[in-house]
Amino acid sequence: MNLPSALPLSRLEREVPRLSGIYNLIVIGLIAFLTLVDLFATQAILPALAAAYRVSPAAMGVAVNASTFGMAIAGLAVALFSRHLNRRRWVVISLLFLSMPTCLLAFAPNLTVFAALRVAQGLCMSAAFSLTLAYLAEQSGPKDIAAALSAYVTGNVASNLFGRLMSATIADHLGLASNFYIFAGLNLAGGLLAYLTLTRAQPMSAMSGGHRKAMAVLREHLSNPQLRAAFGLGFLILFAFIGTFTYVNFVLAGPPFGVHQMQLGLVYFVFVPSMLTTPLAGIAAVRFGTRRSCLGGLGLALIGLPLLLAPSLSLVLAGLCLIGAGTFFAQAIATGFVGRAAAGDRGAAGGLYLASYFLGGLAGSFVLGQLFGTWGWAACVSGIALSVGAGLTLANRLVLARD
Repeated sequence: MNLPSALPLSRLEREVPRLSGIYNLIVIGLIAFLTLVDLFATQAILPALAAAYRVSPAAMGVAVNASTFGMAIAGLAVALFSRHLNRRRWVVISLLFLSMPTCLLAFAPNLTVFAALRVAQGLCMSAAFSLTLAYLAEQSGPKDIAAALSAYVTGNVASNLFGRLMSATIADHLGLASNFYIFAGLNLAGGLLAYLTLTRAQPMSAMSGGHRKAMAVLREHLSNPQLRAAFGLGFLILFAFIGTFTYVNFVLAGPPFGVHQMQLGLVYFVFVPSMLTTPLAGIAAVRFGTRRSCLGGLGLALIGLPLLLAPSLSLVLAGLCLIGAGTFFAQAIATGFVGRAAAGDRGAAGGLYLASYFLGGLAGSFVLGQLFGTWGWAACVSGIALSVGAGLTLANRLVLARD
């Protein structure tokens, strides 16, 4: 996902401690977990929400994934203004404000209000997410940045697993409203953790003395062919991921599988392999190169896609394991590449990447939802395969002259 700021690190290394060591990596992972736990947790209760609001799977899928629209908007805002923001302060503020729409989801009277609150969640999540990534890139030493970013993406993976599992369990035992109350509490815990652990740091403009206009910086990034390829790849990665893990819920809940609410949460143990492999993405990129590592991750996802059409639950779960591991691995590789490919202002480059990434999620929920609703699961899987295939083409362009 992102990576900020081409700063001279010597001054930063004198002023703040490096983010290295097991303790710091655990803290980074926890902040990522508590920042993004709301993003996909609601997918585990999609059938129950669709029944509660009496809407189609496609309509509910778009409403739940409306958070990606807010995340794309916030990603662009960070790209434009992040250099002027105190990272720590706004990470804390974003997480505290995130608890408000999360709590209000318990009272949403209709699908329109529900979708609007999900957009508000996305704005807060993306701001906290992208500013934390900017903070990590600016305050980590050159040898520590890959480990810090891998820890953050691994926390993201963990939020996919445990967030969905928690959501399904809470909704099954305590109801949909209690689910949102508890997740609002997690948002507050994330804000408190960020407040207690993140070091105070100056905005980038104060440290670097840069006064270039934001639009000039964005044009510079968009004129970079390697960055454009990375932005497009981010779009396609979440397009495929959202399509898979949104609409497979309805497939598993229906015949021939008949998986009920509590079991649906257990399905997301398919993310355990991703938690083991994602931390290795930085090592793989160094050893095998960005291009080959990213192609390997997407190739793994492509292998898993045909298994989603099997009549066997175990084969479908195996396919989900491969897709989750492959897409998260490719995401971590692309995240690191953006920071290396950006000639300057990595915060802006990361914001553009996040905007593209989350727009891909919104597009995936809509386009693949239409395919699923009109022609069924096989058509949806075919659409996912096309997006992964296009991603392979873009991944082939992730090569820098110094590699």
